[in-house]
Amino acid sequence: SREVIAATPSKAVQWRRLNQAQMQDQLAAGKIYGALVIPAGFTSSVAALTTSRATARPALTILTNPGLGSLGSSLASQISQRAAHQSSLAIGRQLTDRAKAGGSDATLRALLADPVTVTTRVGHPIGRHSGLGLTAFYYTLLLVLTAFVGGNIINNGVDSGLGYTDNEIGPWHSRRPTVPISRTQTLLLKMIMSAGIAVITTSLTMVATVAILGMDASHLPLLWIFSYCASLAVGLGVQAINAAFGGIGQVVSMFVFIALALPSSGATVPLQAVPDFYRFLALFEPFRQVTDGVRAILYFDARADAGLTRGWTMIAIGLAVALLFGFAMTRYYDRKGLHRLALQEA
Repeated sequence: SREVIAATPSKAVQWRRLNQAQMQDQLAAGKIYGALVIPAGFTSSVAALTTSRATARPALTILTNPGLGSLGSSLASQISQRAAHQSSLAIGRQLTDRAKAGGSDATLRALLADPVTVTTRVGHPIGRHSGLGLTAFYYTLLLVLTAFVGGNIINNGVDSGLGYTDNEIGPWHSRRPTVPISRTQTLLLKMIMSAGIAVITTSLTMVATVAILGMDASHLPLLWIFSYCASLAVGLGVQAINAAFGGIGQVVSMFVFIALALPSSGATVPLQAVPDFYRFLALFEPFRQVTDGVRAILYFDARADAGLTRGWTMIAIGLAVALLFGFAMTRYYDRKGLHRLALQEA
């Protein structure tokens, strides 16, 4: 095992020494991208190759974890294969030198040059309709996008309905009489509407992905509840940002929930392979938290330690931050007399 670990630079991958039970638990919880299994008796089977007691070539097994994404699982498999192959060559050099000293023939020395058989198989299987471990990412993307777009539609629609912005459809233009309403009341109305529309968007997303497209999914009630709460957190966050920043709020929320969220999600490219800046964002960016929770439900039997607990915790924090930030800003504006009332044209 020392040769296997030394075959790969420590900066490229972190190796953990685990027994069989620990390894299976870590795979089932999505804690490791893969495993390189060194069977019991591996050292003795290697030593027996230069003697008459050899019955079979020693073997190493590489296990993959596709639930953590195709790229992460593939990278882990490639690193493990490289480490196993380099270890086999290192062991082969030692055996070849020993065989030469014993006067063995060239055929045996050729066999001993690369003596270890390496096989690869899936360590934690996922469903056939799981997009090679990417359905969690695409499902989360749908949740975030529908919540983001729905929140902005509600924001614009309410402002138009209350007479604070113009309503334009093609060449037709209209503007309703301005309704005297405080910023805090307006935000409360928008948040209530966001909570309502999240029921519709969450249900439609599940129907489209699970019922129509046939995505492998279990724990459907839990998946719906988690998806709704995630959509609600994004929707309320959009309303809070719009209330605080006004016209540029949609741009700010786009960066918060989309532009900076995707590369820091760890759903397509492992966080270990992205720049430090995105790893820092991953600590609090909502997309990463939702992805971890959805991934735990879809691939890891809704285990709490597979990311579901973190997902619930960060959603709760996101909801609290959205409510506190949004209403704190609107209350401040109202107390300062920064009303949105506009003079009507005669």
